[in-house]
Amino acid sequence: MNDRDRRDSGRLMLISPERVFYAGLLGRPRKRSSGGYNIYAAMSGQLKISEGKSELVGEVAAVPPYVPHSVESEHPCIICLVIEPETVEPSAMASLGARIAGAGAPEIAQQIRNAYESLRLRERRGGFTTHEFDRLFFGESLLDRDIDPRIKRSAAKLNDFSGSKMTAADCAASVSLSPSRFLHLFKAQTGISFRAFRAWKRARHLLHFVNEDINLAHLAQDIGYPDSTHFSHSIRRFYGLQPRAIFSGSRDLAIYRSDPGVLDSAGFRQGRP
Repeated sequence: MNDRDRRDSGRLMLISPERVFYAGLLGRPRKRSSGGYNIYAAMSGQLKISEGKSELVGEVAAVPPYVPHSVESEHPCIICLVIEPETVEPSAMASLGARIAGAGAPEIAQQIRNAYESLRLRERRGGFTTHEFDRLFFGESLLDRDIDPRIKRSAAKLNDFSGSKMTAADCAASVSLSPSRFLHLFKAQTGISFRAFRAWKRARHLLHFVNEDINLAHLAQDIGYPDSTHFSHSIRRFYGLQPRAIFSGSRDLAIYRSDPGVLDSAGFRQGRP
């Protein structure tokens, strides 16, 4: 499928190290456990989020990081936004979560759908910054998380799995800390262990390739999985779907990455399509 067909499909994803917006097929996922804050909005009608024995039915819902849950939707497609927890103050997410769970839910759901519609109809979708993303979908910029600069630099390195493997010892040495001190500080600052954080970022890196005709075994190796079994298990745990199912359902997905440049007429920064 060529880029023009993908743009015309209406299924699209914006992706940056800090945010993801996805509008596309839901499929039939099993229980998932994303490493980011997940905000789901129904394309139309309602959706159902199941967490253990509790269920939430509505137009929009928020799920905290690493909480196992399943998603059902009346529409075959769904909107999902992912916010990386190390990039936003927990208090800001608590406030947004309260709006989503409260009387403001219909307004937020409609704002998200309106933002999607404006993106879908645009001839060109440029790069974007995190604050532009937040204002478009939530009507406000979410407060950046106050995090130790050394941990922030290390976390940023883990967004790229296209190069050499990054270990805790590597990260510790790069910020002049002992491995034990680094691991303790990392968990204290991010709320998650280095190992779990790295596993999520590796699985998240897959999103950059989901509309490509690519050998999955080679991709697994390229982004650091020891073998196809570990690759399949990890992707299924985070996304509730096998890698092959994700790629099969994403062939007509248009992907736009953050690439700040010159502001366009819609307020997003022009970048590569």
